[in-house]
Amino acid sequence: MFLELISFLTEFDPGFSVLQYLTVRAVLAMLAALFISLTLGHFFIARLQQYQIKQVIRTDGPETHLSKAGTPTMGGVMILFSFIVSILIWGDWHNTYLWMIIVTALIFGGVGFTDDYLKIVKKSSDGLSAKHKILGQSLGAVIIGIWLVNDPHQPIPTDLLVPFFKDWTIPLGAAGLAVLSYFVIVGSSNAVNLTDGLDGLAIMPVILISGALAIFAYIGGNYNFANYLNMPFMPGTGEIFVICAALIGAGLGFLWFNTYPAEIFMGDVGSLSLGAILAVIAIIVRQEILLFIMGGVFVAETLSVMIQVGWYKRTKQRIFLMAPLHHHFEKKGLSEPKIIVRFWMITFILVLVSLASIKIR
Repeated sequence: MFLELISFLTEFDPGFSVLQYLTVRAVLAMLAALFISLTLGHFFIARLQQYQIKQVIRTDGPETHLSKAGTPTMGGVMILFSFIVSILIWGDWHNTYLWMIIVTALIFGGVGFTDDYLKIVKKSSDGLSAKHKILGQSLGAVIIGIWLVNDPHQPIPTDLLVPFFKDWTIPLGAAGLAVLSYFVIVGSSNAVNLTDGLDGLAIMPVILISGALAIFAYIGGNYNFANYLNMPFMPGTGEIFVICAALIGAGLGFLWFNTYPAEIFMGDVGSLSLGAILAVIAIIVRQEILLFIMGGVFVAETLSVMIQVGWYKRTKQRIFLMAPLHHHFEKKGLSEPKIIVRFWMITFILVLVSLASIKIR
């Protein structure tokens, strides 16, 4: 939005050109999203309380969660608003990836919003049925997947990069990339949704993973860095650096109010959209495998549910005291803050391992 204005101002004073730099715009996008979140936070929470938009707690969940009933939810609206406004201000409107991320946020945010709305109306923890939720996510994933492989302006490579190996790639082709995109987007969206069960548990891994993806985007979008580090040069992905920075700022602003004990929950409108956004960014920068590694906490939470359900259907017995995994540790007596911080630490370690792949190959 400001790039055209900055270009105009540069004609009068070359000093304004510094605002066009990718790194400067990334910092400003992060600060803008953070400022919007922090500024709107108390007002948004007050409005949610006024209109009785409050969390409905599962009665079969951990007993310690019953006290959270009535906490405002749908904080994901605040995250998405801060994020989208920031990238519209500081992003390059000519970059297709910017619009791709915005459409992803709106589609998956819409599915989550509907789910949250139905929970509030029904005054039940049951919102959209699993069938309708998957249907909405699938529609969004198909749209984005087709867009990714058919964009003539900024085509992306169709080979799957294998981290830690110098020249090992797996050719997928356009059809293969579209199929992979579907599973990565839907899987990531649901994984973040399942993880969002404790105060701040999901948003900090999102922030950390966004930071790592920002680095890969910056390298991939810079010919010299990509060539030196033996990574594919992908024109246009540098703009993802700005987008990730805005996502970090919006996430930090939300965490200010979501940290234990939470004043607001993100709801499905936040978790479903954030998971999808991370997935689309990972696909654009061709780091789907590293997303799986960095999102190890998300993967573990998802697998715990799949294993629990599958084993119970077969044997009528449970492997975990309760799924997802964070509830299992709660049942074992660990305090909520301890579980949260330890899961954050695990994500931080996995992100560092993934970043090491830049040089270890």
